[in-house]
Amino acid sequence: MRRIPLLFVFTLLCGLLAAPVFAADAGAGADAMPKAGAAAPAFRLQDQNGHWRSPADYHGHWLVLYFYPKDFTPGCTTEVCTFRDDVAKLRQAGASVVGVSLDDVKSHADFAAKYHVPFPLLADTGHEAAKGYGVLNSMAGMHYAKRTTFLIDPEGKIAKVYVDVDPKANSGQVLTDLAGLKKAAP
Repeated sequence: MRRIPLLFVFTLLCGLLAAPVFAADAGAGADAMPKAGAAAPAFRLQDQNGHWRSPADYHGHWLVLYFYPKDFTPGCTTEVCTFRDDVAKLRQAGASVVGVSLDDVKSHADFAAKYHVPFPLLADTGHEAAKGYGVLNSMAGMHYAKRTTFLIDPEGKIAKVYVDVDPKANSGQVLTDLAGLKKAAP
């Protein structure tokens, strides 16, 4: 008979002790992810060369803004290389590509140099852009940006959001959707 109350007390204590950890992690990305049709949130971040960039720099052009968790990890390397390999097609379609993670400028410079990245990688060390776009995530106290891509139209509005993307397929999805969106535009 004493086993059930002890088990109950143990379970209750574990739940109470774990709740602050999960609550803190859940609050990391508390800002809502903007939906298609919303204005793209503003930010100002440095790229791998130390140049300051913002979405306003791309006004009048399509922008592929993709967030990724961490430089030099397998999925992120696949994604950056796929965008690198498709960058000429994306530019021909009228779009610029910009990657964003929470890594610092030096990490981005090393990553871009190693994989010959021909587009800006922005260092969101203060989590400004990740919070604004609702992609800031946390696990066991470690912050990272969720793998999410935003296709932003020439007027600065979000045209399409890609959540939990496949690093290998995302660039192709963006190219296909970009062609369709441009056809549908007046």
